[in-house]
Order: sequence, then C-alpha cells, then structure tokens
Amino acid sequence: MIWEHVYDPLGSRWLSTAVAALPLVVLLGLLAWAGWSGRRAALAGLAVAVAIAVGVFGMPADAAAAAAVHGAAFGLFPIGWIIVAAMFLYRLCVESGALEIMKRSVMGLSADHRLQALLIAFSFGAFLEGAAGFGAPVAISAALMVGAGFPALEAACLALIANTAPVAFGALGTPIITLAKVTGLDERAISAMAGHQLPFFSLIVPAWMVCAMAGWRGLTGVWPAVLVCGGTFAGVQYAMATFVGAALVDVVGGVVSLVTLAVFLRGWQPKAVWRHGDGWSQPARERESSGDSPRQVAWAWMPWVFLSVAVFAWGLPDVKAFLEGRGAAAVVPRVVVAPEVSVPFLDGRIAKMPPATREAREIERAIYRFNWLSAAGTGILVAALVSIPWLGIGWRRAFRIGLDTLRGLGESLVTIAAMLALAFVTRSSGTDVTLGLALTATGTAYAFFAPLLGWLGVALTGSDTSSNAMFGSLQRVTAEQLGLDPLLICTANSTGGVMGKMIDAQSIVVSATATGMHRREGEILRRVFPHSLALAALMGLLVWLQAGPLSWMVPAAP
Repeated sequence: MIWEHVYDPLGSRWLSTAVAALPLVVLLGLLAWAGWSGRRAALAGLAVAVAIAVGVFGMPADAAAAAAVHGAAFGLFPIGWIIVAAMFLYRLCVESGALEIMKRSVMGLSADHRLQALLIAFSFGAFLEGAAGFGAPVAISAALMVGAGFPALEAACLALIANTAPVAFGALGTPIITLAKVTGLDERAISAMAGHQLPFFSLIVPAWMVCAMAGWRGLTGVWPAVLVCGGTFAGVQYAMATFVGAALVDVVGGVVSLVTLAVFLRGWQPKAVWRHGDGWSQPARERESSGDSPRQVAWAWMPWVFLSVAVFAWGLPDVKAFLEGRGAAAVVPRVVVAPEVSVPFLDGRIAKMPPATREAREIERAIYRFNWLSAAGTGILVAALVSIPWLGIGWRRAFRIGLDTLRGLGESLVTIAAMLALAFVTRSSGTDVTLGLALTATGTAYAFFAPLLGWLGVALTGSDTSSNAMFGSLQRVTAEQLGLDPLLICTANSTGGVMGKMIDAQSIVVSATATGMHRREGEILRRVFPHSLALAALMGLLVWLQAGPLSWMVPAAP
C-alpha cells in the first residue's frame, strides 16, 4: 500500500513546521552548543526524526527504518568511500615526504597563508568540485592546507567557505541537469541564469575568506590577488554557463583561476607576509628559496596530478557509461560493476503530493546503486595506487598505511552514515517539504526567500543535487502561483543552495575528518554558520532585485 505525504498533520501550518524542524534543531543544537560529538548528535537527531516521521506524520515504521538504512548505506558509499580514498592518498604523500616538498613549493609562490588559501581552497577546490564533488573538494583542500601549516580549525572552515560558489555546477553540471529534469525547464536556460548570479559571489567569496582569517587589513594587503583569483573564475563561470553549458564550468574555471593566480604571484607579492600564529612578518621578497629542484617539486606534486586526471576522467559521461557497463562499448555486465537494489519496504511505497509536485501524485523510487567502479572514490583510489610506486613506497607498507587510514576513519564513517540516515528519513517522510512550505507563505517577498529554501535543502541533505530534486517542483509551482518567473525562482534554489553547503552535517564531518578534528564538529559549525547565513541572504537580495529592477538580467526563455 502506498503512503501519501501529509504536509500539515497537526492542522496548523506553523505548529507542523515547528515539529518538522525538531530533528534539525536537535542535531545542530547538540553539535554546536551542547558540545556533543558528531556521532552522538547525529544519532540523537536520527532518533527524533524517526519518531516524528512515524508518530506525527504517519509514515509506516518499516518504511522509516528502510529510509534510515538507505541513507546510512549512501553515507558509507559513495560519500565515505571518497573520504577513505582521499585520506589514503594524503597519508601516502606524508609518509613519502612529498607533502613537505609540496608545502615548500607552495611557499615558493608565497609564504602568505592568505594567498595559499586562495590557491588551494578556492581555485583547486573549484576544480575538484567540478570534477568529483561529493565532499572531495573539502576533504582534499582542507588536508592540503593543514600540510601547508594552517591550524586545523582554520583549514576546515576555509575549505567549507571556499566550497560555495562552484557547487551549483559541481560534478560536471549534475545539480543543474537534475533541476532541469525535475522542473521541466530548459537546462541551458537554467545554466545561463545561474551564470547571471553566481559570478558575483565568485568575486565575493575569495575576499570573504581572506577577511574571515585575517580581517579587513589582511584583505587590503592582497586585494590584487583576490581580484585575479575571483575575477578569472567569475569570468570563466559566466562565459561557460551562458554560452557553453553547465558541465565544465567549474573544471575550466578552477584550472584557469589556479594557473592565472600562480603566474600572477610570480611577479607580484604583498608588502608583508601574514601567517597564522606568526602574524605579520618581513616583506615577501626577502624569503629564501626552498632549495628543492624542479624535478623534486614535480615528483611531489605528481600524485595530485594523477588525482586531477582520474577524477576528471571518472566524471566524463562516456567513461562513466563504460565503467557502469552501459552503452555499445560496455565490456563487463552492468549487474557486476553497477548493481542496483530496490530498497525493501521503501521503493514505490511513498508518494509526494501537491504542491511539492506538479503531478497529482508522484511515486518516490528508492534504489541503491553500488557503482563501485565508476564512483569518484574509485577514481581517487586509482590515483593513489598509481602514486604508490611513483612515491617509492613498497606495496606492503602501502597496505599497512591503508589499513591505518581505514581504522582511523572508523568513527567518522559512523558519523557520516548517521547524518545521511537522518537526511533520508527527513526526505522520505516529507518533513522537508513541510519546512519548505513555510517559506512559500511569504507572498510577494518570496523572491528573497526562494534561495533560502535551496539553502535549507542543502543544509538538510548535504547536496545541491538532492536539494534541487527535493524542492525544484515546489519552487516552480510557487513561482507560477505568485506570478514570478519560474526560471529565476527555480535557479535560485540551486544558487542559494550552495551557501548551505558549508553547514550541512556531511560537509562538517568531512572537514573535521580531513583535518584530524574528530569530535570537534561543533566548533567548526559555530564558526561557519554566520558566514553561510549571510551569504544566503545576499543571494536572496540579488534574486529579489532580479525579480524587480534587475529583471533584464533574466535570460529569455528558449
């Protein structure tokens, strides 16, 4: 029997909304203010979510349990798999001494932590977001910054702040593609609309990062580099999104930004160096050479070149189809390399109802895909395996490093599984839609709140793609009812959602894991939450202006 979503089970929109928000309030409250570990807070939030789903919203108990198991499995694979593979590669670089050479080579460009954050967290992180997504940018850039001498807390927070502007085009345009399928709008038009919004934030976010770690004085000392870093990425982002499409926006933008900034720093340096713990020091031009030869530097960086090539190749549609046993070129049957399992007690048992969907009743599918060969984490693992002989590490030693890495990540993997279980219960029970419907009651001000709905969706699910799948139809229905442009409002779900990426539980745990800050997720959340909310509000203001005096910025529908 199919269970239909009920979005106002208590007969009062505001009371139902308050009850639906309890799992999120419990999770964030225990994590940020009660000092609980991520694992304990996630399990408590999950228990509350299941209780409300079953006891208040009427979800069948077996379906709620199945949703939790489905979410936990997704948390372990593909999310956890990415973290394990990325940290394995990082540990290999540490063990071989390559990380120290990398650190010195980055300092050769600049010893200034402000500029290193731009290079690693923003530019390189944007490339990784476009090629892999799913937590890889945060994990890898945060780990690299710790290796470069950043305090763990700062590295985690900066990686999260940087991983915003690129997210709407992440993983080869998947969020935009998903939004187009859900809403029925033209994919190229959504891409162009996002390209008329996010470049402003691609300019803002690098400056925001620098201010967050070094204050206004720190920004004034490196504003030319900030302008080069953000400006080149914003320019490529606008051009690619508007005239080419969503797939390669972040990949091309990240590479162009990284190379341009590196070349710029060869001829320009700030008047004084700023580093965490040391403050201001001698002018950059007085720094000594690292003493490493170009060959040594190339040797040390090559594992990350392997990584970049692998994650980009793994994301290409043709390669992915081949690795999943699809298409004419398939060699291995799909059931072997990408088996799909219908989740018992959940698949086909739940129906999304209007206004959350434009259909009379939309049956929700629950399919778990174990695409072990085409997963981004496998691409990262391949890069790590290729790096083992390159770094001169014996296979037996590498195997021990892998086991140590897996053991060290045990608690973090449990935390991620619990976080995703909570997210899946929230989505399957319809409580997320109840929260979203509260924002649709804002009437003429809805253009401001539409991005905040996307922000909420990403904060709940940890994915801009999932937020678009969850709220895309609701955004279009609401826009049409209020006489707003559906293209503008639906795109705002994705572009506003990117600001929620830094506070979603999955990203918080990934950043804590990558920087060795186990059980200190609450500190990270408290630091980044104000930044996330402020940037989301700025996106809301931009969308509100584009619905009024700046309506000329909305592309014409094809």
